Amino acid sequence: MNQPTTSAFDLPERLAAKADPALIAADDRHFVEVAATLSRDTAELTARLEQVRRSPGGAGQAAMDRDNEVHQLSARLRTLSRFGHDLCLGRIVRADDPEPIYIGRLGLADADGRRLLVDWRSPAAEPFFAATHANPMGLASRRRYRWQRGRVGDYWDEVFTADGLEGHAALDDQSAFIASLGSSRSERMRDVLATIQADQDAIIRAGSRGALVVDGGPGTGKTVVALHRTAHLLYSDPRLGHRKGRVLFVGPHQPYLAYVSDVLPSLGEEGVQTCTLRDLLPEGAAVAPEPDPGVARLKAAAGMVHAIEKAVAVYEEPPAEGRKLSTEWYELWIDPEDWSEAFAAPGPGVPHNEARQQILDELITILLDKNADSFDEEEDGISPEVLRRELRRDPELLGALRRAWPILEPTDLVGDLWTVPAYLRLCAPWLSREEIRTLQRTDPAAWTLADLPLLDAARRRLGDTDADRRQRAHRARLAAERELMDGVVDHLLDADYDSEGAVAMLRGADLRDALIDHTEAEPVDPDLLAGPFAHIVVDEAQELTDAEWQMLIARCPSRSFTIVGDRAQARHGFTESWTERLERAGLDRVTMTSLTVNYRTPEEVMAEAEPVIRAALPDANVPTSIRRSGLPVHHGARAERDALLDAWLAEHPEGTACVIGDPGYLGRGRVRSLSPELVKGLEFDLVVLVDPESFGDGIEGAVDRYVAMTRATGQLAVLR
Repeated sequence: MNQPTTSAFDLPERLAAKADPALIAADDRHFVEVAATLSRDTAELTARLEQVRRSPGGAGQAAMDRDNEVHQLSARLRTLSRFGHDLCLGRIVRADDPEPIYIGRLGLADADGRRLLVDWRSPAAEPFFAATHANPMGLASRRRYRWQRGRVGDYWDEVFTADGLEGHAALDDQSAFIASLGSSRSERMRDVLATIQADQDAIIRAGSRGALVVDGGPGTGKTVVALHRTAHLLYSDPRLGHRKGRVLFVGPHQPYLAYVSDVLPSLGEEGVQTCTLRDLLPEGAAVAPEPDPGVARLKAAAGMVHAIEKAVAVYEEPPAEGRKLSTEWYELWIDPEDWSEAFAAPGPGVPHNEARQQILDELITILLDKNADSFDEEEDGISPEVLRRELRRDPELLGALRRAWPILEPTDLVGDLWTVPAYLRLCAPWLSREEIRTLQRTDPAAWTLADLPLLDAARRRLGDTDADRRQRAHRARLAAERELMDGVVDHLLDADYDSEGAVAMLRGADLRDALIDHTEAEPVDPDLLAGPFAHIVVDEAQELTDAEWQMLIARCPSRSFTIVGDRAQARHGFTESWTERLERAGLDRVTMTSLTVNYRTPEEVMAEAEPVIRAALPDANVPTSIRRSGLPVHHGARAERDALLDAWLAEHPEGTACVIGDPGYLGRGRVRSLSPELVKGLEFDLVVLVDPESFGDGIEGAVDRYVAMTRATGQLAVLR
């Protein structure tokens, strides 16, 4: 193939040596093939999507299969539309094979099946990220591209053998990487896939069994690891792949989720649910922080979540006295043993509200069995099935059951704990009288963040408050259909002179039942965050209380977690080890990993940030910065704020800045204004820290100052 007329390379004059056709012509030819294949695949996907959308929807499984195909095709098209040549991250050459292997965000093959791009998550691509000079993993060389607006603005080569020198540019294996770290930030996390380092890649590719903890200080790429690990697990883990288990990604706050929102879609993964802990419950949007630290501490314990079980059990005690039940035909006696047997009918894990129908069915079965000898179908003209149907809607029986097993609202249950001291003492007997008084409040519905784990536990234990009504409506619909179908079947039987013929088969209960439409099953819970999930990724996990961990563990029966955090950034302290904290919460298979290199924060900033956190936490995992910005930390007066920002905006046409700790400043353009609590996980070219001493004393104040300072990727200014 001839050299393309328009090169994919757009190298600046200072990199003229790298523009030598001997170095880049092969890449350009390959990019032409990639572009042609992308156009072909896009056209074929578009045609296929149009065809599937025009096809009949069908019903049942067929409809689900069609909808799933539409989703898969649409997701693939959206991913391809994001990229052109820049779908390619780089290439590797093995020592035993001179043919380059090109690594892509997605796998791509030409019309003949020849592999143009190897998916970055595949085992064949692992050396691209993990090879080092100490362990080259069979590579002779590696090339990484730095894309800018769809063109290669720089690339860099690394060689691992003497033969790898041939055909490569000057060996500046770190210059472009370091340059990429210092480039301007935007409102969304930028693409970092091509610059993932070996220590990060090892964590990204680790297995999903148990809980994997990624402990790392500011700038070590914890969030990068968490997001790319999510995409890798969806690709490589058979439990999580196509139409298998779901994955949940939990972040600390909404600004963080907005910042990282483009990363997973850019990696071809659009099906991951992302949320904060607040989002797990409808009450979460409006709750305020708990104002009383003592109350927050008591509610943070896992024991309070477990108290919900006792709180519900109070309403599941069978009546201690028998009662007479009068029907149109018979008088039936329900004794305490009957109640106890019926109350034991729901299996383990059946929510309280959804169990009542099972109890009713069991109670009716007990009554019919116990009184079977008293029933005379021929004399009374009523069959057991008719009697069962009548008992299901008998107001006296239903009223007795409602009183014995009431439908409960989660908010009422938890609210009663904070307003009825005797009830709280019964459900949480380990609390002292003083602690019980501390937890009481006048407004039962004045929800705070500390209440969310208990509300969540109550919601899960109680289940759907409308389940009883929906189940009755569902039964009524099926009964009506069955009655109608019985009439049709009887008519067919009357018309069939051969009573042993094929039509007589319709007398079989199974065939009659098969004629009824069961596809309209119980409505599915619309809450996509209710779980279960096969894997959960938690970023900034050091802030979670034991009670909050229960919210996530309840959604992940496999206990498969990726847990990302930094003990030194825990605002309320984190004196124990990760293993101790997680085992207490209920995660017993914990694997520890650590990131110690700070790729983001300049050395000048870390030199001032480290003493701040060491004063409060001497054993903090403070990472080592690998680059300098050349800009010392600026110390000045608060009155300098606007002038400092004006000068920076004028000198930097790109990039973002953030003012932290000045609630009176509303932000403008590329400058945001955030509190210390809302900057975790974010990064900015310029950080202006206002009156950091006002953040408070002790661990909380030190952590807020440390976190705020380490958001800077370029310059930090501290104004007092």
